[in-house]
Amino acid sequence: MTLPSLAWLMVFFVVPAVLVFVTAFRPADLQGGVGPGWTLATLEELRDPVYPPILWRTFWLSGLTTAACLALALPMAFQMARVGPRLRQALLLLVIIPFLSNFLIRIFAWKSLLHPEGPLTKMLVALHVVPENAMLLNHAGTVLLVLVYTQLPFAILPLYAAAEKFDFGLLDAARDLGAGPWAAFSKVFVPGVRRGLISAGVMVFVCCLGQYVIPQMVGGASDEMLGSKIAQRVFSDRNLPHASALAAGLMLAVLAPMLMVALWQRFGRKEEAA
Repeated sequence: MTLPSLAWLMVFFVVPAVLVFVTAFRPADLQGGVGPGWTLATLEELRDPVYPPILWRTFWLSGLTTAACLALALPMAFQMARVGPRLRQALLLLVIIPFLSNFLIRIFAWKSLLHPEGPLTKMLVALHVVPENAMLLNHAGTVLLVLVYTQLPFAILPLYAAAEKFDFGLLDAARDLGAGPWAAFSKVFVPGVRRGLISAGVMVFVCCLGQYVIPQMVGGASDEMLGSKIAQRVFSDRNLPHASALAAGLMLAVLAPMLMVALWQRFGRKEEAA
């Protein structure tokens, strides 16, 4: 029964991934394609000092986005799992609604809101929260804000699925034993949904690592992420081997946490069974 899914993954994931890794060891030609022969020169180019700051920015923005999304999604999933069926369906609909519109349209909407002449900027200026010449676009804080906005549903849904199966009677038992609301939430509920927490964290972190549209549209020249460099090498520089080398490194960075989670779940289940 798993053969159709495995065949789909082999054709549309494994084969392209292998081609990306292979292309990283090929030279580039002047026409923007892949030249004949093999070379390690592309990998040597990755030692360019321009890449470590971009790599660091990619990881810290992805990490902060993941932490912010989990912090916002935990209480949301907690409440969604406890309310009645009708309100729960309404809350689920509100979480899913952003997926009904195009991703680029949502980013354009944020760009319009944060524009110097946009309604959000004008409102903040009127409230004297920011000065009149404030520039809300083109810096890392804006990139982080939009990343959290776009990735938050990917954190809420796995946590809600885990919270729905949680036995909330354990919270009542914890309160009967003297635990306060915060202690019961942090020491009983959070460990009880740890698998959903890990799945949500990996999903958000992995999605953030490859982002290039958001930094390009709302960030500045100093807010490039690794995905932005890959897009630049493909579309502007027409250097497919260099882009493949960057993509291969990013792919390894994406697969590493997923492999760690898979190993943790496998050995964690054995320990729980023991």
